[in-house]
Amino acid sequence: MHTLGIELAAILQPGDLVVLSGPLGAGKTTLTRGIGDGLQVRGPVTSPTFVLARTHPSLVGGAPLVHVDAYRLSSALELDDLDIDFATSIVVVEWGSGMLDGVAESWLEIDIARPTGGTEQPPLADDDDPGEDEDIEEEVAGEGETEYGLDADEPRRVTVTGYGPRWLA
Repeated sequence: MHTLGIELAAILQPGDLVVLSGPLGAGKTTLTRGIGDGLQVRGPVTSPTFVLARTHPSLVGGAPLVHVDAYRLSSALELDDLDIDFATSIVVVEWGSGMLDGVAESWLEIDIARPTGGTEQPPLADDDDPGEDEDIEEEVAGEGETEYGLDADEPRRVTVTGYGPRWLA
């Protein structure tokens, strides 16, 4: 997940919004840590669960990374109340699915599925594809979230979907 974050950082630019979904221990914070490393921001990038949002300034003159944990938020209005500078930052929102009403015109939604019970998820068959043509599915061996008892080498299934004009291509 960390490596995927570094690779993703190479295409992100100021004004981009990334929404991460997945169960506890799926690798959302590890992915965000990789994005932070790729953007070369001041760290460490850790989960902002209790502060809700944390800004990491760039160490190389780039856009800051704003890392949001929306787990305790109940609506887009509460997300908007955080007064985040979406225009000049790269914003990553964990647990943000369904909270973007009126917040952004374009965003990337990344859904992370991980095996449970120590078994690997079977690969999707061609006719089981849950999304549109713009979905990109990639199986990634993640850096496990050991605090939830996961094996560091367990694969994840990552689905990336772009919404809005920024991600049309």
